[in-house]
Amino acid sequence: MAGLDNIRSYWRKRRELPAPQTLFHEMGQWWQTPLGHALLRSEAAVLEPVLARLFGYHFLQLGVSEHSMLDASPIGHKIVFVPGHERGGVLPVASNEALPLQSESVDAVLIHHALDYTPDSHRLLRESARVLMPGGKLLILGFNPLSPWGLRHLLRWRNTLPWNARYIASSRVQDWLKLLEFTVDKVEHAGYILPMRRARQGDGASRLEAMGQRFNAPLAAVYLIVACKQIMPVTPIQPRWRPSLPRPVLVRPVGESARARPQAARVKIKS
Repeated sequence: MAGLDNIRSYWRKRRELPAPQTLFHEMGQWWQTPLGHALLRSEAAVLEPVLARLFGYHFLQLGVSEHSMLDASPIGHKIVFVPGHERGGVLPVASNEALPLQSESVDAVLIHHALDYTPDSHRLLRESARVLMPGGKLLILGFNPLSPWGLRHLLRWRNTLPWNARYIASSRVQDWLKLLEFTVDKVEHAGYILPMRRARQGDGASRLEAMGQRFNAPLAAVYLIVACKQIMPVTPIQPRWRPSLPRPVLVRPVGESARARPQAARVKIKS
């Protein structure tokens, strides 16, 4: 029984997600490693042409660190929340699953691996859909389980970043978006690098990345989903106005309805 309990405890720890503040701190450090930095560059390369075509007033990023992926966007007001207040911090504090924003108030939302580390995926997507304006764009960057990164995620021995993420398939995320009345514009892939501590750098890695993006091979480390919030058509209802004045009663004139019939002339006959 003790061995069975140890196995259950082990699998329970494998499924545990780090606390939001711990995740922000440790993920910020992981992005600075050679492997994390290489993945960030690949994500920025596939994201930049999409950001350049988005316009509006407000752009929201829901992420797992303070690193902003919105620098290439022409939208002026960029919003990035953090899960808790830290000394010297300047970013606003909020939860990704409970946003302190008005409904239909932002023009675009970027979910940067936040879907991989949330215990309630549906709630996070609903919040993103709520604050997004009709016709706005939703961008999702997530780890691809159908890749060498997904294989290492399954074979991991310790609950360490980023292998302790949930690694949700892009097809499943697209099904969730359709239920929320989104249309998926396209799905792209990025990060054609092996999940090793010392990521391959140089011209060889650049050529491999360019070739993979050219054919959009679904074996990359991450996927990018670009979706649009549908605008529900509104059919105006024409009210039936009742006139305040009564309708005039049309009466045919007497002269037209009762014409005088000419009397037959009486002729006297002499006998």
